[in-house]
Amino acid sequence: MSPFGLFRKKKEEPQSEQPQQEGKPAEQEQPIAKEQPAAEPQPVIEQKTAIETPPPTPEKTETEPKTYLKAMPLRELADLENVKNEVKNGNIIILRITPLASKSIEEVKQAVDQLYTFAESINGDIARLGEERVVICPDKIRIWREKTPAQNAPLPTAA
Repeated sequence: MSPFGLFRKKKEEPQSEQPQQEGKPAEQEQPIAKEQPAAEPQPVIEQKTAIETPPPTPEKTETEPKTYLKAMPLRELADLENVKNEVKNGNIIILRITPLASKSIEEVKQAVDQLYTFAESINGDIARLGEERVVICPDKIRIWREKTPAQNAPLPTAA
């Protein structure tokens, strides 16, 4: 007998020992109830298996939007609306500003200022990636910035 047989329900025994006759249903004997004082109900004890399964995890629904990392060039100031819409939709944008910088540095400064105020307004984050790129993140996503020690402060020594 396997150890798992302990947790199976017992098979019910046939109610009548007499074979059935063709065409006639078997008569079932009904026990006669004797008057007895009502007994207290016994607590039901549940038996648990040795291996408990974890509760089912809720499946992700298709309505939950996905976050994408997108690279886009900034060719003119009109492209800022597309960048803002992408960030509002929850996407992370790496914006290459070189195409606009080759035309006008003033427009690049204006674009970066607009993106900075936009990122603050949606509680997002913005940072520079080198000389040519800017990354803009939506709410709930932060950019890690490594803190470097001040150049004038002496470095700690082991001695």
